[in-house]
Amino acid sequence: MLSTGTLRAHLLAARLAGTVATSREQSLRSYRLFAARDPRALIGLDPEWTWNQRDLIALMADKCGVSADPGHTCGLDVIDPDRTLAALDAFAERLGAAAERRVPVLLGTGHPHRLLGFYAALADALSAAGCAVLTPANGRCVDITTRFGLRTHNLSYVRGVALVRKAGTERPGCATGAHTHSPLPVRTALAAAAEGGGPLPELVVGDHGWVCGAGQLGFEAIGLADTDDPALFVGEAEGSVSVAVPLDDGVRSDYYRPLTRYVLNRACLSQ
Repeated sequence: MLSTGTLRAHLLAARLAGTVATSREQSLRSYRLFAARDPRALIGLDPEWTWNQRDLIALMADKCGVSADPGHTCGLDVIDPDRTLAALDAFAERLGAAAERRVPVLLGTGHPHRLLGFYAALADALSAAGCAVLTPANGRCVDITTRFGLRTHNLSYVRGVALVRKAGTERPGCATGAHTHSPLPVRTALAAAAEGGGPLPELVVGDHGWVCGAGQLGFEAIGLADTDDPALFVGEAEGSVSVAVPLDDGVRSDYYRPLTRYVLNRACLSQ
């Protein structure tokens, strides 16, 4: 069993919390884009309230522990590990409730190179607990706007976790996928589930557009978010996202394994 103190030390040592690799400049740019309602920063969310950059800095200081000083414009961001731990507890509570009720779940990531293993372990545990891990729209094409223009991707599932791959890069047994913030994959998956008459998820687990896109459509959604992803925390503040866990979402994939053990233990799920 991984204790809270041990996990807290790991968060700091792995730079999942504490001083993280995300720069203040990068986060402030995201806040400016979000305040301007740029889709690149909204990632599927349609905020009910008006958020200016100062509001977002205050929110992120409260939710993540970043500097609340608008005059602090450079350097590396800081995430309070105690806020991460509290959010992980809430995240685990939602997973445990889903497992207890054996509801259908959907998991997806825009960070497959880093977070696939974390979500796959959750999918395995939820499936073992009797939850249906949904895989709607498998193989469906999704056109996503990137910095290089509109690119066709294919929705795919690896160990029960949705991700997208650039069209033409699929290889049997290959678990790689593309990094994306787009909400289009989750919208595609949810639309296909509805059209097919099959079960709809009662919990969506993921990051980026998977959480905001699902939450905006009224599905319960929980996930992980870095300090330059204000949309998830705005969604949490407004009630469309149930839990947003503040942490660096771009560290080595094996650094998330202690989080997996901690969350599954707290959720009373076996790995």
